[in-house]
Amino acid sequence: MKVLVAVPTGWCFGVKRAIECVEKALAQATPVYAIGSPIHSPQEVERLQKMGLRVVQSDAEIPAGATAFVRAHGIAPDILENLRQKNVSVIDGTCPFVRAAQNHARELSEAGYHVLILGNEKHPEIIGMRGYVRGPSTVISTIPSLFSSTIFKSSAKIHKLGLVSQTTQEESLLAEAAKAALGVADELRIYNTICRATIERQQAVRRLASQVDGMIVIGGYNSANTGKLCRIARDSNCDAVWIEHAGQLDRRWVLEKRVIGIAAGASTPDWLIEQLHNAIHNIAGRQGDVRNE
Repeated sequence: MKVLVAVPTGWCFGVKRAIECVEKALAQATPVYAIGSPIHSPQEVERLQKMGLRVVQSDAEIPAGATAFVRAHGIAPDILENLRQKNVSVIDGTCPFVRAAQNHARELSEAGYHVLILGNEKHPEIIGMRGYVRGPSTVISTIPSLFSSTIFKSSAKIHKLGLVSQTTQEESLLAEAAKAALGVADELRIYNTICRATIERQQAVRRLASQVDGMIVIGGYNSANTGKLCRIARDSNCDAVWIEHAGQLDRRWVLEKRVIGIAAGASTPDWLIEQLHNAIHNIAGRQGDVRNE
Protein backbone atom coordinates (compact mmCIF):
# COMPACT_ATOMS: atom_id res chain seq x y z
CA MET A 1 0.00 0.00 0.00
CA LYS A 2 1.15 3.52 -0.80
CA VAL A 3 0.23 6.69 1.07
CA LEU A 4 0.46 9.98 -0.83
CA VAL A 5 0.16 13.30 1.00
CA ALA A 6 -1.13 16.41 -0.74
CA VAL A 7 1.42 19.21 -0.94
CA PRO A 8 0.80 21.67 0.59
CA THR A 9 -1.45 20.41 3.36
CA GLY A 10 -2.27 21.35 6.94
CA TRP A 11 -1.72 24.70 8.61
CA CYS A 12 -1.58 27.71 6.35
CA PHE A 13 0.56 30.75 7.10
CA GLY A 14 -2.29 32.67 8.77
CA VAL A 15 -3.30 29.85 11.11
CA LYS A 16 0.31 29.03 12.01
CA ARG A 17 0.94 32.68 12.80
CA ALA A 18 -2.21 32.92 14.95
CA ILE A 19 -1.42 29.78 16.96
CA GLU A 20 2.14 30.96 17.58
CA CYS A 21 0.71 34.27 18.85
CA VAL A 22 -1.66 32.62 21.31
CA GLU A 23 0.96 30.10 22.50
CA LYS A 24 3.36 32.97 23.22
CA ALA A 25 0.65 34.82 25.16
CA LEU A 26 -0.24 31.70 27.16
CA ALA A 27 3.41 31.20 28.07
CA GLN A 28 3.51 34.69 29.57
CA ALA A 29 0.23 34.79 31.49
CA THR A 30 -3.08 32.98 31.83
CA PRO A 31 -5.92 33.03 31.23
CA VAL A 32 -6.13 34.31 27.66
CA TYR A 33 -9.65 34.80 26.31
CA ALA A 34 -10.69 34.02 22.73
CA ILE A 35 -13.98 35.17 21.26
CA GLY A 36 -15.13 31.99 19.55
CA SER A 37 -13.02 28.97 18.72
CA PRO A 38 -9.49 30.14 17.79
CA ILE A 39 -9.13 27.39 15.20
CA HIS A 40 -11.51 24.98 13.48
CA SER A 41 -9.96 21.91 15.07
CA PRO A 42 -11.60 20.72 18.31
CA GLN A 43 -8.52 18.68 19.21
CA GLU A 44 -6.19 21.67 18.84
CA VAL A 45 -8.59 23.88 20.83
CA GLU A 46 -8.57 21.31 23.63
CA ARG A 47 -4.77 21.40 23.68
CA LEU A 48 -4.77 25.20 23.95
CA GLN A 49 -7.42 25.14 26.68
CA LYS A 50 -5.19 22.90 28.75
CA MET A 51 -2.55 25.63 28.45
CA GLY A 52 -4.97 28.25 29.82
CA LEU A 53 -7.05 29.46 26.89
CA ARG A 54 -10.66 30.34 27.67
CA VAL A 55 -13.12 30.37 24.78
CA VAL A 56 -16.06 32.77 25.19
CA GLN A 57 -18.89 33.66 22.84
CA SER A 58 -18.87 37.45 23.11
CA ASP A 59 -16.66 40.34 24.19
CA ALA A 60 -19.08 40.96 27.09
CA GLU A 61 -17.69 37.82 28.78
CA ILE A 62 -14.12 39.16 28.85
CA PRO A 63 -13.28 40.92 32.13
CA ALA A 64 -11.83 44.43 32.18
CA GLY A 65 -8.03 44.43 32.11
CA ALA A 66 -7.83 40.85 30.83
CA THR A 67 -5.94 39.54 27.78
CA ALA A 68 -7.92 38.71 24.63
CA PHE A 69 -6.85 36.87 21.50
CA VAL A 70 -8.33 37.73 18.10
CA ARG A 71 -8.41 34.60 15.98
CA ALA A 72 -7.28 34.41 12.36
CA HIS A 73 -10.85 35.06 11.15
CA GLY A 74 -10.70 38.55 12.63
CA ILE A 75 -13.44 40.53 14.40
CA ALA A 76 -15.56 43.59 13.65
CA PRO A 77 -13.99 46.98 14.55
CA ASP A 78 -16.76 47.84 17.02
CA ILE A 79 -15.95 44.74 19.08
CA LEU A 80 -12.28 45.68 19.03
CA GLU A 81 -13.20 49.14 20.30
CA ASN A 82 -15.34 47.62 23.08
CA LEU A 83 -12.34 45.63 24.28
CA ARG A 84 -10.08 48.65 24.27
CA GLN A 85 -12.66 50.63 26.24
CA LYS A 86 -12.41 47.92 28.93
CA ASN A 87 -8.62 48.21 28.95
CA VAL A 88 -8.30 44.69 27.56
CA SER A 89 -4.88 43.78 26.17
CA VAL A 90 -5.57 42.61 22.61
CA ILE A 91 -3.38 40.09 20.80
CA ASP A 92 -4.40 40.38 17.17
CA GLY A 93 -4.03 37.08 15.31
CA THR A 94 -6.06 38.21 12.29
CA CYS A 95 -4.71 36.57 9.14
CA PRO A 96 -3.11 39.15 6.81
CA PHE A 97 -5.26 37.85 3.94
CA VAL A 98 -8.40 38.33 6.03
CA ARG A 99 -7.18 41.80 6.96
CA ALA A 100 -6.81 42.62 3.26
CA ALA A 101 -10.39 41.46 2.61
CA GLN A 102 -11.63 43.63 5.50
CA ASN A 103 -9.78 46.64 4.12
CA HIS A 104 -11.20 46.11 0.63
CA ALA A 105 -14.74 45.83 2.02
CA ARG A 106 -14.25 49.08 3.94
CA GLU A 107 -12.71 50.80 0.90
CA LEU A 108 -15.64 49.83 -1.31
CA SER A 109 -18.15 50.93 1.30
CA GLU A 110 -16.49 54.30 1.77
CA ALA A 111 -16.45 54.81 -2.00
CA GLY A 112 -20.23 54.36 -2.17
CA TYR A 113 -20.39 50.79 -3.45
CA HIS A 114 -23.03 48.27 -2.44
CA VAL A 115 -20.73 45.54 -1.10
CA LEU A 116 -21.45 42.02 -2.35
CA ILE A 117 -19.66 39.36 -0.28
CA LEU A 118 -19.27 35.77 -1.46
CA GLY A 119 -19.26 33.48 1.56
CA ASN A 120 -21.21 32.03 4.47
CA GLU A 121 -22.96 34.87 6.31
CA LYS A 122 -22.76 32.95 9.61
CA HIS A 123 -19.02 32.35 9.32
CA PRO A 124 -16.96 34.46 11.77
CA GLU A 125 -14.78 35.81 8.95
CA ILE A 126 -17.83 37.19 7.13
CA ILE A 127 -19.37 38.55 10.32
CA GLY A 128 -16.14 40.39 11.04
CA MET A 129 -15.79 41.62 7.45
CA ARG A 130 -19.32 43.06 7.41
CA GLY A 131 -18.36 45.10 10.45
CA TYR A 132 -16.13 47.18 8.18
CA VAL A 133 -19.01 48.02 5.85
CA ARG A 134 -20.96 51.14 6.78
CA GLY A 135 -23.28 51.17 3.77
CA PRO A 136 -25.45 48.45 2.18
CA SER A 137 -24.09 44.92 1.83
CA THR A 138 -25.34 41.54 0.66
CA VAL A 139 -23.84 38.12 1.42
CA ILE A 140 -24.31 35.25 -1.03
CA SER A 141 -23.07 31.68 -0.77
CA THR A 142 -24.16 30.40 -4.19
CA ILE A 143 -25.09 31.85 -7.57
CA PRO A 144 -28.80 30.96 -7.05
CA SER A 145 -28.69 32.90 -3.79
CA LEU A 146 -27.48 35.92 -5.75
CA PHE A 147 -30.38 35.64 -8.18
CA SER A 148 -32.84 35.43 -5.28
CA SER A 149 -31.32 38.37 -3.39
CA THR A 150 -32.97 41.78 -3.20
CA ILE A 151 -30.37 43.35 -5.51
CA PHE A 152 -31.49 41.05 -8.31
CA LYS A 153 -35.18 41.45 -7.56
CA SER A 154 -34.93 45.20 -7.87
CA SER A 155 -36.11 46.52 -11.24
CA ALA A 156 -33.36 49.15 -11.36
CA LYS A 157 -29.67 48.42 -11.75
CA ILE A 158 -27.34 49.18 -8.86
CA HIS A 159 -25.13 52.08 -9.83
CA LYS A 160 -21.99 50.83 -8.03
CA LEU A 161 -21.46 47.23 -6.92
CA GLY A 162 -18.28 45.91 -5.28
CA LEU A 163 -17.49 42.20 -4.97
CA VAL A 164 -15.21 40.58 -2.39
CA SER A 165 -14.97 37.02 -1.11
CA GLN A 166 -14.41 34.94 1.97
CA THR A 167 -10.74 33.94 1.80
CA THR A 168 -11.54 30.20 1.62
CA GLN A 169 -13.87 30.29 -1.39
CA GLU A 170 -13.13 28.76 -4.78
CA GLU A 171 -11.95 31.02 -7.59
CA SER A 172 -14.33 29.38 -10.07
CA LEU A 173 -17.31 30.37 -7.88
CA LEU A 174 -15.98 33.92 -7.54
CA ALA A 175 -15.72 34.11 -11.35
CA GLU A 176 -19.34 32.93 -11.69
CA ALA A 177 -20.48 35.50 -9.13
CA ALA A 178 -18.64 38.26 -11.00
CA LYS A 179 -20.27 37.26 -14.28
CA ALA A 180 -23.73 37.22 -12.70
CA ALA A 181 -23.15 40.54 -10.92
CA LEU A 182 -22.46 42.23 -14.26
CA GLY A 183 -26.15 41.92 -14.97
CA VAL A 184 -27.26 44.09 -12.06
CA ALA A 185 -24.61 46.82 -11.87
CA ASP A 186 -23.74 49.86 -13.94
CA GLU A 187 -20.26 49.69 -12.44
CA LEU A 188 -18.64 46.59 -10.93
CA ARG A 189 -15.41 46.53 -8.96
CA ILE A 190 -13.97 43.16 -7.96
CA TYR A 191 -11.25 42.23 -5.50
CA ASN A 192 -10.05 38.63 -5.50
CA THR A 193 -9.65 38.16 -1.75
CA ILE A 194 -9.24 34.38 -1.87
CA CYS A 195 -5.93 33.59 -0.22
CA ARG A 196 -3.21 31.80 -2.15
CA ALA A 197 -2.92 29.06 0.48
CA THR A 198 -6.55 28.11 -0.11
CA ILE A 199 -6.05 27.93 -3.87
CA GLU A 200 -2.88 25.85 -3.53
CA ARG A 201 -4.55 23.32 -1.22
CA GLN A 202 -7.53 22.95 -3.53
CA GLN A 203 -5.27 22.45 -6.55
CA ALA A 204 -3.23 19.86 -4.63
CA VAL A 205 -6.37 17.83 -3.89
CA ARG A 206 -7.44 17.92 -7.53
CA ARG A 207 -4.01 16.65 -8.61
CA LEU A 208 -3.90 13.93 -5.97
CA ALA A 209 -7.45 12.69 -6.62
CA SER A 210 -6.43 11.13 -9.94
CA GLN A 211 -3.51 9.23 -8.38
CA VAL A 212 -5.24 7.41 -5.51
CA ASP A 213 -7.94 4.82 -4.86
CA GLY A 214 -9.29 6.86 -1.98
CA MET A 215 -8.56 10.04 -0.06
CA ILE A 216 -8.76 10.87 3.62
CA VAL A 217 -9.42 14.53 4.35
CA ILE A 218 -8.69 15.33 7.98
CA GLY A 219 -9.89 18.45 9.74
CA GLY A 220 -12.60 19.88 11.96
CA TYR A 221 -16.19 19.38 10.87
CA ASN A 222 -16.69 23.10 11.49
CA SER A 223 -13.92 23.98 9.02
CA ALA A 224 -15.26 25.46 5.78
CA ASN A 225 -12.00 24.99 3.87
CA THR A 226 -11.70 21.34 4.95
CA GLY A 227 -15.24 20.66 3.75
CA LYS A 228 -14.41 22.18 0.38
CA LEU A 229 -11.35 19.94 0.03
CA CYS A 230 -13.49 16.87 0.62
CA ARG A 231 -16.10 18.05 -1.88
CA ILE A 232 -13.41 18.79 -4.49
CA ALA A 233 -12.05 15.25 -4.07
CA ARG A 234 -15.51 13.75 -4.47
CA ASP A 235 -16.27 15.97 -7.47
CA SER A 236 -13.08 14.52 -8.98
CA ASN A 237 -14.66 11.02 -8.71
CA CYS A 238 -12.44 10.09 -5.80
CA ASP A 239 -13.68 7.95 -2.92
CA ALA A 240 -13.11 10.54 -0.18
CA VAL A 241 -13.86 10.41 3.54
CA TRP A 242 -13.78 13.32 5.99
CA ILE A 243 -12.61 12.68 9.54
CA GLU A 244 -11.58 14.88 12.47
CA HIS A 245 -9.03 12.50 13.97
CA ALA A 246 -7.41 9.12 13.36
CA GLY A 247 -9.73 7.37 15.81
CA GLN A 248 -12.55 7.74 13.27
CA LEU A 249 -10.70 5.84 10.57
CA ASP A 250 -12.61 2.89 9.07
CA ARG A 251 -10.32 -0.15 9.04
CA ARG A 252 -12.25 -1.88 6.25
CA TRP A 253 -12.13 1.22 4.07
CA VAL A 254 -8.34 1.38 4.44
CA LEU A 255 -7.79 -2.30 3.63
CA GLU A 256 -9.79 -1.97 0.40
CA LYS A 257 -7.31 0.55 -0.99
CA ARG A 258 -3.93 0.16 -2.69
CA VAL A 259 -3.09 3.86 -2.84
CA ILE A 260 -4.45 6.27 -0.23
CA GLY A 261 -4.19 10.04 -0.36
CA ILE A 262 -4.12 12.34 2.67
CA ALA A 263 -5.20 15.96 2.61
CA ALA A 264 -5.80 18.30 5.52
CA GLY A 265 -7.59 21.58 6.02
CA ALA A 266 -5.70 24.78 6.82
CA SER A 267 -6.72 24.43 10.48
CA THR A 268 -5.39 20.89 10.92
CA PRO A 269 -2.20 20.67 13.02
CA ASP A 270 0.71 18.47 11.98
CA TRP A 271 0.33 16.25 15.03
CA LEU A 272 -3.15 15.14 13.89
CA ILE A 273 -1.84 14.38 10.40
CA GLU A 274 1.00 12.36 11.93
CA GLN A 275 -1.47 10.39 14.07
CA LEU A 276 -3.46 9.58 10.93
CA HIS A 277 -0.32 8.44 9.15
CA ASN A 278 0.56 6.14 12.05
CA ALA A 279 -2.98 4.74 12.15
CA ILE A 280 -2.82 3.79 8.48
CA HIS A 281 0.55 2.11 9.09
CA ASN A 282 -0.91 0.17 12.02
CA ILE A 283 -3.95 -0.97 10.03
CA ALA A 284 -2.21 -1.85 6.79
CA GLY A 285 1.31 -2.64 7.97
CA ARG A 286 0.79 -6.36 7.86
CA GLN A 287 -1.00 -6.19 4.52
CA GLY A 288 2.00 -4.98 2.57
CA ASP A 289 4.51 -2.18 2.18
CA VAL A 290 3.22 1.21 3.28
CA ARG A 291 5.17 3.98 1.55
CA ASN A 292 4.92 7.74 1.52
CA GLU A 293 5.43 9.59 -1.75
